[in-house]
Amino acid sequence: MDANQHTRSNPYGMDEECRNCPALCETRTQVVHGYGDVGADFLFVGEHPTARADDVGVPFLVTDEETDGSGTSLRRVLERLALCDATSPDDRPALENAYLTNLTRCRDPDRRPTDEEIGNCEPYLDAEIRSINPEVLIPVGERALAELGTEYTTTPAEELALPEAHATTIRGRGFALVAMLEPRDQTDEQTQEWLEHFASLMASDYRQTKGRRER
Repeated sequence: MDANQHTRSNPYGMDEECRNCPALCETRTQVVHGYGDVGADFLFVGEHPTARADDVGVPFLVTDEETDGSGTSLRRVLERLALCDATSPDDRPALENAYLTNLTRCRDPDRRPTDEEIGNCEPYLDAEIRSINPEVLIPVGERALAELGTEYTTTPAEELALPEAHATTIRGRGFALVAMLEPRDQTDEQTQEWLEHFASLMASDYRQTKGRRER
């Protein structure tokens, strides 16, 4: 699948009129496909589009109200890791070496996605992962960790739980996974712990590290 290198938004030109999940077609504003650097080493995967992502079309976007004054946002985390230009527009973050996507591409404001809806969207996620071929997958939240952990690691499901797995590296089949709590649910200490762990990974020869879990 060829990427459009001139756009960060849906660079693979995936179906923006998808109707695989009829119930979600009635509740979404738009289909929210992946966004970011198609040559990224780091691919962040959430569960479903946020309310602002549904409005704008960029995964993980949140308003200040959504962080409730007590949490952080993924963008702030990316800025601190120099993966996002802090001067770029709020609704069009300039990402370098990072790509953002979700298990599902459409939003229902009143419920989480069903297993069937995640299954319907799986080909989109698989295509992005195969095309980008990142070195590190970052599952954001419990559902993303369960799905990616099952698919790409041999770690028993009962060991793939948050907050225990937060800020840990789980070595897998072809990728390393670095688990993350939902940013808005993190304490300041948890955010700092994750940043320090990931910065240490970035500074290492992560392209050659496979096969074990470490903290």
